[in-house]
Amino acid sequence: MPDTARPPRRQPSRLGPTAVWGSIAFLALLTVAPLLYMVSTAFKQAKDVYTPDLIPGSPTLDNFRYIFSEIPILRYLFNSFLVAAVVTVLSLFFHSMAGYALARLKFRGRDTIFSGIYATLLISLPLIMVPLFLVAKTLGILDSYLGMILPAVFNAFGIFFLRQFYLSFPDDVEEAARLDGCGYWRIYWQVILPMSRPLLTALAVFFFLGTWNSFLWPLTIVQNPDLIPVQVGISNFQGQFSAAWNYSMAASTVAALPTLILFFVFQKQFTETIKTSGGR
Repeated sequence: MPDTARPPRRQPSRLGPTAVWGSIAFLALLTVAPLLYMVSTAFKQAKDVYTPDLIPGSPTLDNFRYIFSEIPILRYLFNSFLVAAVVTVLSLFFHSMAGYALARLKFRGRDTIFSGIYATLLISLPLIMVPLFLVAKTLGILDSYLGMILPAVFNAFGIFFLRQFYLSFPDDVEEAARLDGCGYWRIYWQVILPMSRPLLTALAVFFFLGTWNSFLWPLTIVQNPDLIPVQVGISNFQGQFSAAWNYSMAASTVAALPTLILFFVFQKQFTETIKTSGGR
């Protein structure tokens, strides 16, 4: 005799909208709290650094005057901007070509090459730090801009992201371009790149922010004070003035400003790309 007993009905969740929105607000506050503390401390006087007040009682700009006059933070910012900008441009160019070839062209070993590239996503920088350092030493690019740029250009994230995007392109677009006499290069340059501009814009934000905030690799290979990027420069500054949190927070605020401006300018493309990649 078949068992006709019905499964128990699932009880509706007792969490109301107030609890859900309260949890979201609490998590958002936890995320933003370090940033608010950094900005607040940057405007405090030395005697007020350890007070719990979020709004400084006697706000001052002396901390910013000190870091701009006593440490070469403008040089640090220039080094970081130069390295991040070059890495972003080269990464978009090479990753888009690789993604297009792995998605749209047919050749022997294509899937094997993509699997090998995809597998490198599981390897973190500390695991390959020693062999990467030896390769850079052999090439003679230690303590140089090229030494900071070249290893950062080649990573699997952008290639994987763009390949998945190019797989969804309709074949009719390429067929129409071929009927007009376009070869692979003209299809890539005049058709594929313009159509993928929103994704490339979002990836540019990813690459720029990742390179701007990189610390371990520049710390390993750079010794020339004129080549130090801003993250390493702030770390050295904190080592010299470990108790002067007002100066450290002012320097950190200055270093964070370009990334915040970049994020707010391209916020729409950034969030749209996250939504698109989540739906695939």
